[in-house]
Amino acid sequence: MTPASRLTSTTDRQLGLLAIVSAIVLAIGAVVAPERAWSNLLIVGFYLVTLGVGGALFIALTYVSGASWNIAFRRVPEAMAVLLAPVGLGLLAVLAVRSQQYGWHPHGGDGDAGTFWFKQLWTNPTFWMTRAVAYVALWVLLSRALVAVSRRQDLSGNVGLTIANRRLSAIFLLVYAPTFSLASCDWLMLLDPMWFSTIWGVYNFAGMVEGTLASMIVLAVVLRARGPLRGIFTDDHLHDLGKLLLGFSCFWMYIWFSQYMLIWYTNMPEETSYYLLRTQGPWGPLMVANIVLNWIVPFFILLPRPCKRSESVMLKVAAVVLLGRWLDLYIMVFPATVGAAPVFGLWELAGGCFVVGAFGWLFFRTFAKASPVPTGDPLLGESLHYHC
Repeated sequence: MTPASRLTSTTDRQLGLLAIVSAIVLAIGAVVAPERAWSNLLIVGFYLVTLGVGGALFIALTYVSGASWNIAFRRVPEAMAVLLAPVGLGLLAVLAVRSQQYGWHPHGGDGDAGTFWFKQLWTNPTFWMTRAVAYVALWVLLSRALVAVSRRQDLSGNVGLTIANRRLSAIFLLVYAPTFSLASCDWLMLLDPMWFSTIWGVYNFAGMVEGTLASMIVLAVVLRARGPLRGIFTDDHLHDLGKLLLGFSCFWMYIWFSQYMLIWYTNMPEETSYYLLRTQGPWGPLMVANIVLNWIVPFFILLPRPCKRSESVMLKVAAVVLLGRWLDLYIMVFPATVGAAPVFGLWELAGGCFVVGAFGWLFFRTFAKASPVPTGDPLLGESLHYHC
């Protein structure tokens, strides 16, 4: 039995049980409180899909840039990318339940559509759902191709497969950039159909990368502590992931402020409506908490070099960022779907627990199916002896 399979056997039961119980609670919520249950499922689905896409994005960016420091733990983002198929299907099912409600129609009938004719066309339920299926299908196909080539290299050691994955990575990036931006607008921004932001896609990209890096830190540290990556994932690798997390937390804050500042400065009613609801009354403290979790905590804690090389510190910061990622999505979804006041209860707790249980269960089972390290990669030795 390999270390990875031993790890899987010890975690399967707990994570699987957590996922099953959470799913049962959400199923009950779909009957008792359908609006809240669906809103939580949308957050869960988008959260999980962005972790999968984020894993594939990390692989693609490191291939295209010619990076070698990450190769020793590349199986972590690869296992995350493989999860895109099941979680993508789950998100599509959630979207299909409310596809008709995403459709936009002007008040007063078609004759009053004015310049909103394109919005009517774009939000047509059939066209909208077709795009959703296309986005997920493209991400799944390209991410699985990246992982398949990497794992095939374990058997052959063919250097040419590294070159092939660099080309495939470039294609993935060209497809990812427009499709993810459009998907975030289709699935989240259209919850407020009269509101718009020209940097919404970039904002969600920043949050996705921050959440992905935090997840990779937690998973890599756990795998090192419990066997498969012991002696492979080093403090130098952890340090570099910490630097990336620090950098992208600042990037997230920069985009958050850019969006807020431009809308505040122009003070156009159709733009300010989004922030008026979310910065006043009971939502105001949550907006402040969002900034604290996603920027202030990682920024000030990760500035010192020793903190980025400490397992305990990095695990705590990563957990804070992952909670902040959930809160960020909560603020995007709930004011538009549930009401003017935030609500926290059993259904929200079940949604968060399902993310942890389902993602963890799927990840460790997927990770155990391949070698813990890409043994056929010609730059593996350089990564194993990497020092920053």
